[in-house]
Order: sequence, then C-alpha cells, then structure tokens
Amino acid sequence: MQKESFRKGIYVLPNLFTSMNIFCGFYAIVSAVDARFVDASVAILIAGVFDLLDGKIARATKTTSQFGVEYDSLSDLVSFGLAPALLMYLWALKPLGRLGWLAAFLFMICGALRLARFNTAAAGSTGASSHFQGLPIPAAAGMNVSAVLFFSRFGVDPDPYRFVLLVMLYLTSFLMVSSVKYNSFKNAGLFKSMKFNRLVALVLILVALAYEPYISLFAGILIYVVSGPALFLFCMSHHREGEETEIG
Repeated sequence: MQKESFRKGIYVLPNLFTSMNIFCGFYAIVSAVDARFVDASVAILIAGVFDLLDGKIARATKTTSQFGVEYDSLSDLVSFGLAPALLMYLWALKPLGRLGWLAAFLFMICGALRLARFNTAAAGSTGASSHFQGLPIPAAAGMNVSAVLFFSRFGVDPDPYRFVLLVMLYLTSFLMVSSVKYNSFKNAGLFKSMKFNRLVALVLILVALAYEPYISLFAGILIYVVSGPALFLFCMSHHREGEETEIG
C-alpha cells in the first residue's frame, strides 16, 4: 500500500515541471503585451528548460503517463506556439498589419499540427527515434526568441529588418510541418554516463553561454535549425551521385 501511494505521489513531480512550463509561457504572453520583449523571450527559454526536464524526470523515475503526454503538448502549444507568435507580432510584425498577424497565426497553427503529428507518431511507435520529423516546436520558438535577444544585445531596432523576421517566421513554420529530419539527442540523457570529450564540449558550451548568452544562444539554435535542411540536401546530393554511378 505504501509503495502504491508513493508511485501515485511521484507523478506530481513531472507534471509540476510541466505546470512551470505553461506558467512561463503565460508570463511571456503578459510580458509581450506589456512590451517587455526581453523578459518574454527569457521566460520562453526557461519554459524550454522545464519542458526538457519534465520528460527526462518522468522517464528516469518511470512515471510517464498518457495524461502527462497530453498535458505536456497543451503546455508546449502555449509556451512555444502562442507565446512566441504573439511576441514576434508585437515586437516586429505589427506594422505590417494583416500580413504580420497572419504570419504569427501560421506559426501557431503549424506548431499545433507539429505537436499533433508527433503525438500520433509516438502513439504508434515501439521505441524512441534518434531523429525528429520536422523542426521541434521548442527549437522553432527558440529561433524566434533568440533573434529578439540578439537584437536586444546590440540595441538594434527591428523595424528595418521586419521583412527578414517575417521570412524567418514563415521558414520556421514550414520546417515544423516538413519531413526534414532533425537530431533528437535522445541518446544524450541527463541521467546517463557520457564520454569525457562530450563532457568537455558541454562545459565549453556552458562557458560560451555564460560569456555571451544572447549571441551564443542565437548561433547555437541557428546551427540546429539549418542542420536539418543541410543534411537533407547532402543526402539528396549523395543519393543522386549514387544513382549516376549505377547508371554509368
């Protein structure tokens, strides 16, 4: 009886982290409405940390549940769909009128479709995949909010670059619902042992983030976002070369 009560009680832990995720998303929305765009961006990034930890904790403590999966998806839609879409619209795209808010809506709806597709695929899967199909919604949100922080770091006005930011929002929206594969880093568990060189690389990344957090974050997420299309083009090129060799 005591063991069963303990198992029921520990389910609170991952769901508590998910609740903190959605809290940060809601706080980001409030901050964006109040024109505190840097605070909103940081809140979305913190939501990403909670989103990472809730799944890791649930798997490490063997407290995964269907309720937790659904709750996590709803939280992700608020924190990484609605919040960054509203942030980008109020920060840079509002002067574009209908074109601006439609781009923000497209980002949110593509995020919802991405989550629905992921949940459907996960329900029929027998194991964890090493790749995601399409850009994960936290990474898409991170690309947009890191742009806000990058501009803030150098005191750059986003108005002259609003069309560039508009294109970035459209591209991240498209990548979320695309078939482009992205590394899931499922093998890089927080509670597993790792090789020494990987630990050193992780420490160097943390040092870079501590020294120039906004620049390092923008560069890191940009590399990840570009890695999917780059790998796709490389595989396509390699496949064509193989076909030409066979024909020759």
